[in-house]
Amino acid sequence: IPLEAHIMSKCPDARDCLRDLILPTMQKAHDKVNFTLSFIGRPTDNDGVACKHGPEECLGNIIELCAQELYPDPKSFLGFTMCMTRDYRHIPQRSLVEDCALEHALDFGELNRCATKDDGGYGVGMLRNSVRRSSEAGVTKSCTVRLDNEIYCVRDDGQWKDCPSGANVNDLLVAIEKLY
Repeated sequence: IPLEAHIMSKCPDARDCLRDLILPTMQKAHDKVNFTLSFIGRPTDNDGVACKHGPEECLGNIIELCAQELYPDPKSFLGFTMCMTRDYRHIPQRSLVEDCALEHALDFGELNRCATKDDGGYGVGMLRNSVRRSSEAGVTKSCTVRLDNEIYCVRDDGQWKDCPSGANVNDLLVAIEKLY
Protein backbone atom coordinates (compact mmCIF):
# COMPACT_ATOMS: atom_id res chain seq x y z
CA ILE A 1 0.00 0.00 0.00
CA PRO A 2 1.52 3.40 -0.87
CA LEU A 3 2.12 5.51 2.26
CA GLU A 4 3.67 8.91 1.77
CA ALA A 5 4.56 11.84 3.99
CA HIS A 6 5.03 15.24 2.37
CA ILE A 7 7.23 17.44 4.55
CA MET A 8 9.61 20.39 4.78
CA SER A 9 12.80 19.53 6.66
CA LYS A 10 12.76 22.64 8.90
CA CYS A 11 9.07 22.38 9.84
CA PRO A 12 7.88 21.64 13.40
CA ASP A 13 4.69 20.04 11.99
CA ALA A 14 6.88 17.61 10.05
CA ARG A 15 8.70 16.69 13.28
CA ASP A 16 5.41 16.06 15.11
CA CYS A 17 3.92 14.13 12.20
CA LEU A 18 6.94 11.84 11.79
CA ARG A 19 7.33 11.32 15.55
CA ASP A 20 3.65 10.84 16.45
CA LEU A 21 2.18 9.13 13.39
CA ILE A 22 4.61 7.95 10.71
CA LEU A 23 7.38 6.36 12.80
CA PRO A 24 5.08 4.38 15.14
CA THR A 25 2.97 3.27 12.15
CA MET A 26 6.05 2.14 10.23
CA GLN A 27 7.25 0.15 13.25
CA LYS A 28 4.03 -1.90 13.09
CA ALA A 29 3.18 -1.94 9.37
CA HIS A 30 6.47 -1.57 7.47
CA ASP A 31 5.85 -4.87 5.68
CA LYS A 32 2.44 -3.71 4.39
CA VAL A 33 3.33 -0.30 3.00
CA ASN A 34 5.61 1.19 0.39
CA PHE A 35 6.81 4.33 2.17
CA THR A 36 7.97 7.48 0.40
CA LEU A 37 9.09 10.78 1.84
CA SER A 38 8.36 13.74 -0.46
CA PHE A 39 9.12 17.40 -0.06
CA ILE A 40 7.16 20.61 -0.45
CA GLY A 41 8.56 23.69 -2.15
CA ARG A 42 8.03 25.91 -5.15
CA PRO A 43 9.79 25.47 -8.51
CA THR A 44 11.62 28.62 -9.64
CA ASP A 45 12.09 30.03 -13.14
CA ASN A 46 15.78 29.09 -13.22
CA ASP A 47 15.02 25.35 -12.74
CA GLY A 48 15.68 25.58 -9.01
CA VAL A 49 13.42 25.25 -5.98
CA ALA A 50 12.37 27.81 -3.37
CA CYS A 51 11.73 26.46 0.11
CA LYS A 52 9.43 28.12 2.67
CA HIS A 53 12.13 28.21 5.35
CA GLY A 54 14.90 29.33 2.95
CA PRO A 55 17.95 27.80 1.23
CA GLU A 56 19.02 25.93 4.39
CA GLU A 57 15.74 24.01 4.25
CA CYS A 58 16.29 23.20 0.58
CA LEU A 59 19.72 21.78 1.47
CA GLY A 60 18.18 19.82 4.38
CA ASN A 61 15.55 18.42 2.00
CA ILE A 62 18.29 17.41 -0.46
CA ILE A 63 20.31 15.66 2.27
CA GLU A 64 17.19 13.74 3.37
CA LEU A 65 16.42 12.81 -0.26
CA CYS A 66 20.01 11.57 -0.64
CA ALA A 67 19.54 9.40 2.45
CA GLN A 68 16.36 7.96 0.92
CA GLU A 69 18.12 7.27 -2.39
CA LEU A 70 21.30 5.78 -0.90
CA TYR A 71 19.58 3.83 1.90
CA PRO A 72 16.14 2.86 0.51
CA ASP A 73 15.14 0.83 3.59
CA PRO A 74 12.79 3.14 5.52
CA LYS A 75 14.37 1.98 8.80
CA SER A 76 17.55 3.73 7.66
CA PHE A 77 16.42 6.87 5.85
CA LEU A 78 13.36 7.48 8.03
CA GLY A 79 15.39 7.09 11.22
CA PHE A 80 17.98 9.51 9.85
CA THR A 81 15.29 12.00 8.80
CA MET A 82 13.60 11.76 12.20
CA CYS A 83 16.95 12.40 13.89
CA MET A 84 17.48 15.51 11.75
CA THR A 85 13.91 16.70 12.25
CA ARG A 86 14.13 16.43 16.06
CA ASP A 87 16.65 19.28 15.84
CA TYR A 88 15.15 20.92 12.73
CA ARG A 89 16.34 24.43 13.69
CA HIS A 90 19.95 23.27 13.11
CA ILE A 91 19.38 21.70 9.67
CA PRO A 92 21.66 21.57 7.61
CA GLN A 93 24.56 22.09 10.05
CA ARG A 94 27.35 19.61 9.39
CA SER A 95 27.54 18.48 13.03
CA LEU A 96 23.83 17.54 13.04
CA VAL A 97 24.07 15.68 9.71
CA GLU A 98 27.21 13.85 10.89
CA ASP A 99 25.65 12.90 14.25
CA CYS A 100 22.44 11.60 12.65
CA ALA A 101 24.38 9.74 9.95
CA LEU A 102 26.52 8.09 12.64
CA GLU A 103 23.48 7.25 14.78
CA HIS A 104 21.76 5.50 11.84
CA ALA A 105 24.86 3.96 10.19
CA LEU A 106 24.73 6.14 7.09
CA ASP A 107 27.97 7.20 5.41
CA PHE A 108 28.33 10.98 5.80
CA GLY A 109 30.77 11.11 2.87
CA GLU A 110 28.24 9.38 0.59
CA LEU A 111 25.47 11.75 1.70
CA ASN A 112 27.76 14.71 1.04
CA ARG A 113 28.80 13.39 -2.39
CA CYS A 114 25.15 12.90 -3.33
CA ALA A 115 24.16 16.40 -2.18
CA THR A 116 27.08 18.11 -3.99
CA LYS A 117 27.25 15.93 -7.15
CA ASP A 118 27.35 17.95 -10.40
CA ASP A 119 27.96 21.17 -8.45
CA GLY A 120 24.72 20.54 -6.54
CA GLY A 121 22.70 20.02 -9.72
CA TYR A 122 21.97 16.38 -8.92
CA GLY A 123 20.47 17.17 -5.51
CA VAL A 124 18.48 20.13 -6.84
CA GLY A 125 17.12 17.84 -9.58
CA MET A 126 16.01 15.28 -6.97
CA LEU A 127 14.39 18.04 -4.92
CA ARG A 128 12.67 19.50 -8.00
CA ASN A 129 11.22 16.05 -8.85
CA SER A 130 10.06 15.55 -5.26
CA VAL A 131 8.46 19.01 -5.11
CA ARG A 132 6.75 18.33 -8.43
CA ARG A 133 5.40 15.04 -7.05
CA SER A 134 3.91 16.84 -4.03
CA SER A 135 2.47 19.57 -6.24
CA GLU A 136 0.88 17.07 -8.65
CA ALA A 137 -0.71 15.34 -5.64
CA GLY A 138 -2.25 18.68 -4.63
CA VAL A 139 -0.19 18.83 -1.44
CA THR A 140 0.75 22.23 -0.01
CA LYS A 141 1.01 21.62 3.76
CA SER A 142 3.82 20.07 5.75
CA CYS A 143 3.04 17.48 6.94
CA THR A 144 0.50 15.84 4.65
CA VAL A 145 0.11 12.07 4.97
CA ARG A 146 -1.25 10.22 1.96
CA LEU A 147 -2.39 6.61 2.02
CA ASP A 148 -3.07 4.75 -1.24
CA ASN A 149 -2.50 8.03 -3.12
CA GLU A 150 -5.27 9.85 -1.22
CA ILE A 151 -4.80 12.51 1.45
CA TYR A 152 -5.28 10.73 4.78
CA CYS A 153 -4.43 13.45 7.29
CA VAL A 154 -2.68 16.83 7.58
CA ARG A 155 -0.57 18.23 10.44
CA ASP A 156 -0.66 22.02 10.22
CA ASP A 157 -0.04 24.81 12.76
CA GLY A 158 0.46 22.25 15.54
CA GLN A 159 -2.87 20.48 14.94
CA TRP A 160 -4.20 17.52 13.01
CA LYS A 161 -6.68 18.58 10.32
CA ASP A 162 -8.71 16.87 7.60
CA CYS A 163 -8.38 13.44 9.20
CA PRO A 164 -11.80 11.83 8.65
CA SER A 165 -10.47 8.36 9.60
CA GLY A 166 -8.66 9.64 12.69
CA ALA A 167 -5.23 11.08 13.43
CA ASN A 168 -3.71 8.45 15.68
CA VAL A 169 -1.51 5.46 14.93
CA ASN A 170 -4.25 2.88 15.50
CA ASP A 171 -6.59 4.68 13.08
CA LEU A 172 -3.90 4.66 10.39
CA LEU A 173 -3.08 1.00 11.07
CA VAL A 174 -6.78 0.09 10.68
CA ALA A 175 -6.90 2.00 7.37
CA ILE A 176 -3.77 0.18 6.14
CA GLU A 177 -5.24 -3.21 7.16
CA LYS A 178 -8.48 -2.48 5.28
CA LEU A 179 -6.52 -1.73 2.10
CA TYR A 180 -4.10 -4.61 2.59
